[in-house]
Amino acid sequence: MLATNSTLKHTPLHALHLARGGKMVPFAGYDMPVQYAAGVLKEHLHTRTAAGLFDVSHMGQLALRPKSGRVEDAARALERLVPQDIVAVAPGRQRYAQFTNEDGGILDDLMVANFGDHLFLVVNAACKAEDEAHLRAHLSDSCIIDSLAGRALIALQGPKAESALAKLGADVSAMKFMDAGPRRVGSFDCFVSRSGYTGEDGFEISVPAAAAEALVMRLLDNPDVLPIGLGARDSLRLEAGLCLHGHDIDTATTPAEAALEWSVQKSRRHGGARAGGFPGAARILEQLDKGAPRRRVGLRAEGRAPVREGAQLFADAASSAGIGKVTSGGFGPSLNAPVAMGYVPTSLSAVGTTVFAEVRGQRLPLKVSPTPFVPNTYKR
Repeated sequence: MLATNSTLKHTPLHALHLARGGKMVPFAGYDMPVQYAAGVLKEHLHTRTAAGLFDVSHMGQLALRPKSGRVEDAARALERLVPQDIVAVAPGRQRYAQFTNEDGGILDDLMVANFGDHLFLVVNAACKAEDEAHLRAHLSDSCIIDSLAGRALIALQGPKAESALAKLGADVSAMKFMDAGPRRVGSFDCFVSRSGYTGEDGFEISVPAAAAEALVMRLLDNPDVLPIGLGARDSLRLEAGLCLHGHDIDTATTPAEAALEWSVQKSRRHGGARAGGFPGAARILEQLDKGAPRRRVGLRAEGRAPVREGAQLFADAASSAGIGKVTSGGFGPSLNAPVAMGYVPTSLSAVGTTVFAEVRGQRLPLKVSPTPFVPNTYKR
């Protein structure tokens, strides 16, 4: 059943979106801004050149608190559900991870930060209820799982994000990519990570819901900062070659198929100190050793026509047998050209390989291309 305006949830910034002229659409059960008056193109380019402010309060925020009082015990517990090395995440740092199922598929992807005495998790909006239930079902023996539903989450992304936060007195200049922890922003006690979903330098800021609008208004007083909607968020992450759960990764996709091998550390692989022990380990570790039968790749069209999600892919212009499909696609404003991602057999995944997409009855040639399409600017 489709959600109606009366059943959609609101983030703590909903009134601000309306006041700023946000065009609202249903997304993951929430009424969210897809764009503002500037439009998707200008919002996208502004984020690349200045600073864009995104409301991502629909995401799930959770605290994983070890009953023993030792954060390492929470990390070891979480490793029962993800193929990543969580024990090695130092206090003040965070890591990208995936919840996997018994077939090696990705239930959700998430960020895990070590706050010294507990772990702080950010999960996807559409999966947050299931993720919380998953944690409670498997980790309640050793951890207290707290839903941080009383917090908002904003992302400030772009080359002027640091200076915008510094003007509020935030001590963030020394933070490197994937640093995370409590920080004071203006008069607000926040959790800040130097990370994001655009490929640009930037920050994600968790703030008590009651203070969210006041903090955002102060940030938007800066002429370098514009509010950005879901439309530009999607085009930015696509140019950055980043996966969207439910599209580029899902419960039938393994990390190896999704070209996420880099996210599985040596300690969790065969021969590692804590190899396996997570759902789907047999299949995932075998694919990490021997390769997967298919692979997520970047795709660049030779023409100007965007190739959208769902388009079937073929090995040549005449074949009737599909080899895969496009999972994300659209126009890349920074490149002034269409870009896409999709799955092809590993034998056709080498950069420079030509495949064909069926668009309105025609076969359009696409070149397998490296990602990110736009180089990232993370502060290392």
